[in-house]
Amino acid sequence: MRIALLLFALLFSSAPALAARTILVMGDSLSAGYGIRPEQAWPSLLGQRLAEKRLDYSVANLSISGETTAGGRARLPDALRQHKPAVVVIALGANDGLRGLPLAQMRDNLAAMLDAAHAAGARTLLIGMRLPPNYGPYAEEFDRSFAELAKQKKSARLDFLLAPVAAERSYFQADNLHPTAAAQPLLLDNVWPSLQPLLK
Repeated sequence: MRIALLLFALLFSSAPALAARTILVMGDSLSAGYGIRPEQAWPSLLGQRLAEKRLDYSVANLSISGETTAGGRARLPDALRQHKPAVVVIALGANDGLRGLPLAQMRDNLAAMLDAAHAAGARTLLIGMRLPPNYGPYAEEFDRSFAELAKQKKSARLDFLLAPVAAERSYFQADNLHPTAAAQPLLLDNVWPSLQPLLK
């Protein structure tokens, strides 16, 4: 009996701990922490919140400054294989819009990313962006693209990443494009209500 208990104890103690599930963030400079320390960016703050709430998730932030939806689409297959995420957050499109790239191409890229994430068994959150009004009808179609895609692909959606800070100049760096470190907790608070239901 003692031998059996000893063997059980040895097996239990040597069993590897269950790995935390991964939230994969595919974004651009707004999620990469451009102009601030990486640990100040909202995806890093998300990792801290998950730990504080004792949620068994880690964050893999693969956001790159200047990234377009085409770049994200090209990188996603390797990211899915490497990280095997439970949740994929796609926060891309701003650079496509600012460069005036064809919106059909942007939609195609985002759709392919959502399809790939779902095929890999991940839940998805599509984070929308907006363009300045001077982009005219292009800006309106750009905005609609995210809502239409999320509905079509049955993805969770956040309307606008920068919603809580967009009207406050003090929350932006000198380029008036990238949020400051002080803005990052507000961005996380904006993302959280859309992300939390996916953390099953």
